[in-house]
Amino acid sequence: MNIVVLCGGLSTERNISFLSGTKVCGALRKKGHNAILVDLFMGLENMSDEIKKNPEKLFSNLPELKALTFDGKAPNLKEIRALRKLKDKSLFGEGVLEICKKSDIVFIALHGMNGEDGRIQAAFDLLGIPYTGSGYLGAAIGMDKMLTKDLVRPLGVNTPASHSYHNVCEENIPAIISENPVPCVVKMPTGGSSIGVYIVKNESEFEPALREVLTYGNDILVEEFIEGREFTNAVFLDKALPSVEIVPKVGGYDYSNKYVAGATEEICPGRLTPELAQKMGDMAVTVHKALNLRTYSRSDFMVDKDDNIYFLEVNVLPGMTPTSLVPQEAEAVGISYEDLCEKIVEDGLTHFNQ
Repeated sequence: MNIVVLCGGLSTERNISFLSGTKVCGALRKKGHNAILVDLFMGLENMSDEIKKNPEKLFSNLPELKALTFDGKAPNLKEIRALRKLKDKSLFGEGVLEICKKSDIVFIALHGMNGEDGRIQAAFDLLGIPYTGSGYLGAAIGMDKMLTKDLVRPLGVNTPASHSYHNVCEENIPAIISENPVPCVVKMPTGGSSIGVYIVKNESEFEPALREVLTYGNDILVEEFIEGREFTNAVFLDKALPSVEIVPKVGGYDYSNKYVAGATEEICPGRLTPELAQKMGDMAVTVHKALNLRTYSRSDFMVDKDDNIYFLEVNVLPGMTPTSLVPQEAEAVGISYEDLCEKIVEDGLTHFNQ
């Protein structure tokens, strides 16, 4: 098949998306597919005029895949915008829609806003472009931690106590501080890869954390801090995979520790009793089905000292980098990385053709 692996884009997770996309593209090529890597935001602007006129030629002359390394830094989006030659407000770079229309399917390897939040999926639905992963509505809800919590709590999914704040300005900060005990966790509700997440351990850290989250947007989520062990549990084709227990070697499971090889010990299956493992898997499936997600998702959990399980958030387009967790969970049940990528493509086509 001719497959576009769509990555990059314009979100705080741009760099991680390139890691996922490059790995996926290589895997699909190993399975015999004509897979090409396309940056949602930059598009084909650095390609030749001949390619711009006939982008489908890329499928018969596959560009080289360059090896990527992770420097632990989040991208400067203002600098990214300034680098683009196409000076308009569209998130679609030059030739992106044209090459996607020429493909058999688009593997969406985007993460974060403008990729994982349903907007790209909705555009592709309108244009009749097949794509992998969940549809626009499930993606949009799953990207918003506030909406997700509100939807799954009535279904028996335990979540940390929290307060949601919309249209926040600096004048609201004292009231937010007064309403929430410390320790707590301050988050931007639509973030990912632990960007915009701050653990507040004492009162002096609260106001700076709130101000930092306001640099990303004017909505804030403040959660009860759960002391315990961190887990993640993927769902693939409506069934739970084995969980992964996450043990950072230094500090917490932050942006850098997520993607720097060797920075975190990942134990799969996680160290849970069979009863707790079943309960966590059932919760992940409940979240997956409640949001009407497709093919795959990954839910994050905390388990406290009394073995209470707390659902934190769902990842609608989980990372597919060399250190990502869904591939590890799939491997635990005998699904190789290459087979996982191909099955994601096959299920995407199945949904498109229904």
